[in-house]
Amino acid sequence: MPVYTDDLQNIPFGKLGILALPGCEELASKIDSYLVSWRTKRESEHKTTIAFKGYQRDTYLLKASFPRFGTGEAKCQLKESVRGYDVFILCDCFNYGITHEIYGYTVPYSPDEHFANLKRAIAAMAGKARRITVIMPMLYEGRQHKRSARESLDCALMLQELYELYGIDNLITFDAHDPRVMNAIPLKGFENVYTTYQMIKAMVNNLPSLKIDKDHLMIISPDEGGMNRGVYYSSILGLDLGMFYKRRDYSRVVKGRNPIIAHEFLGSNVAGKDVLVVDDMISSGESMLEVARKLKSMGAENIYVACAFGLFCNGLEMFDVAYEEGAISKVFTTNLIYRTPELLKREWFCEVDLSKYISLLIDALNHDMSVSTLLNHSQKIKPFLESKGFNIEIKSE
Repeated sequence: MPVYTDDLQNIPFGKLGILALPGCEELASKIDSYLVSWRTKRESEHKTTIAFKGYQRDTYLLKASFPRFGTGEAKCQLKESVRGYDVFILCDCFNYGITHEIYGYTVPYSPDEHFANLKRAIAAMAGKARRITVIMPMLYEGRQHKRSARESLDCALMLQELYELYGIDNLITFDAHDPRVMNAIPLKGFENVYTTYQMIKAMVNNLPSLKIDKDHLMIISPDEGGMNRGVYYSSILGLDLGMFYKRRDYSRVVKGRNPIIAHEFLGSNVAGKDVLVVDDMISSGESMLEVARKLKSMGAENIYVACAFGLFCNGLEMFDVAYEEGAISKVFTTNLIYRTPELLKREWFCEVDLSKYISLLIDALNHDMSVSTLLNHSQKIKPFLESKGFNIEIKSE
């Protein structure tokens, strides 16, 4: 049984409810299955008391619908009461796999529409829920986290709107593009959760020939913005770290960004080594593949990519070509956001399942317990690697 499932010392903060916004039903169903199983098996001398009323149920999923008018306007309708509930709302702002009708046209949901649905769901609760926690795996407007000249500061405004206007209590996100955006709400509950342990576990379980030592594996950050992530991986695994930095053309703006002219490498020799490129997301994939091809030209052996969010905005064909060329060997991304059926069939793709981890977080938070042990991955990585035959000196955080 996982940590926390047998060692919950507090009574529940409130009756647990999980609300899956459109596009999150699959992930929510997995989370619900774990919670139902754990709480059915869990014994407590107090479970018949009023504080544990409704603790063991067949499902913790709340029923709601989001009907739309012909104009595209929408509303949220809760199908059951949430009075006194400890509500966890799952929101994937980047699921373009669901559509709606507007003036006779079928259009995919945009991030703005998912965020609007989140606000509608909170508004429909009308202050009756005892506590509201939003689980937003990929942070809405997370890449618009700082202002350059005359620009909107969308991520900070989003956070302030959710906390100050809509009254949520906590927000949980994963591998935030820049965690410093939490400075917009310094006195509020904001957890930036990393996927390091799950990524390492997936790599070890899916790459039988993997060797984790300085002679055989190296960590690479594809840009200077992700160096903290690369430093964490290299420190916790005792590996060397390299970095690419992007030379940009600051005289032009293309699709909201200054275009990249070239990727320059800083680090030790990669020749003959496997390489793990770590980042928070794959957007178009052009930069990632350019880095991979550059590493290959420098003599790297297998090139693995570990990213929490695989958006693949420009499609999968570029990665198919890179895989055929040998520029990439495997891409690890999580199931925290929408994955197309076509992506799931790719030979180079490996999914990292986070549903159990989220279930542990929800279970602990519902009991109003600290989640610091769950967030500290170094305590789990070393025992796991030792169980797989790796002898690694884990450096303290």
